[in-house]
Amino acid sequence: MTAVLTSGDDGDLAEEPDGVPDLVAADPLAPVAVRPQTHVLVFCGVHLRDPGTAVPTPGLIDALARVGVGEHAARSTVSRMLRRGTLHRRRRGKRIYLSPSPRVRAELVEGGERAWQSPVNRTWDGQWTLLGFSLPESRRADRHLLRSRLQWAGFGMLQNGLWVAPRVVDVEALVQELDVLDHLKVFRAQVAAPSQVAELIDDAWDLATIARGYERFLARWDRPDPLPGAPDDLARQLWLLAEWTLLARSDPGLPVEYLPADWPAVRAEHVALRLRTRYEAGAAAIAAGLVERLGPDGGPGPS
Repeated sequence: MTAVLTSGDDGDLAEEPDGVPDLVAADPLAPVAVRPQTHVLVFCGVHLRDPGTAVPTPGLIDALARVGVGEHAARSTVSRMLRRGTLHRRRRGKRIYLSPSPRVRAELVEGGERAWQSPVNRTWDGQWTLLGFSLPESRRADRHLLRSRLQWAGFGMLQNGLWVAPRVVDVEALVQELDVLDHLKVFRAQVAAPSQVAELIDDAWDLATIARGYERFLARWDRPDPLPGAPDDLARQLWLLAEWTLLARSDPGLPVEYLPADWPAVRAEHVALRLRTRYEAGAAAIAAGLVERLGPDGGPGPS
């Protein structure tokens, strides 16, 4: 299971912009602009899944350099993620080893499951989750986090304060850390006349923008040699997983019968899965030279 980004609870996990990410590059075949902390989270989710593993600071800087992040930006990113508790550090002699905190490691697993669920909903049962909320102006930050969490879970805004998702969502589990339950009203529902499912989808989501994200992804990756300027498969893997995760975050998984016949997510999913497998062995071999196994006390672990 490839684990990557999650729902944007706080800190670095919340720094991606709301809605569909801007995946436009000056060169449509070049890698998209991805925040350094996103690459760190992808690296942690794929190569530091085991709690006994960690990467020395120079090793993480090396990994980031492969995707074009300079040393100063890499060190600043690491410092910020340490302050926020996203990364945990251990010292062994003069070396500092980095790993995701236990909380973030669990969130990365959850995020990986969410990112690699099929973006095309072929088995929709007609059920919707409706959610209404109202938070006072004094809780603007909480309102922002709630909206980010709802978007990650596939909700679209039907009208101000009313959000809808095309599936049954466990809202209580979704927002349990946000202290907003007293401000929510949640319903399970089916569309009834005179409302039409297609009209509801058009009101709550921007299909054209979602489709453009997949089309740009395909222009970059559906080629015999994607990202020919990348130094190696670890770089390609980090760019691929970061971009695909951001696309997954913006796609609510709408029922396929209400989408255009040539919906690009279908082909994009096949391409992403094929390339994830293609880069896995090469990226793992490179990462093995950067990652080390540590014991519970920070000392050497079993080989």
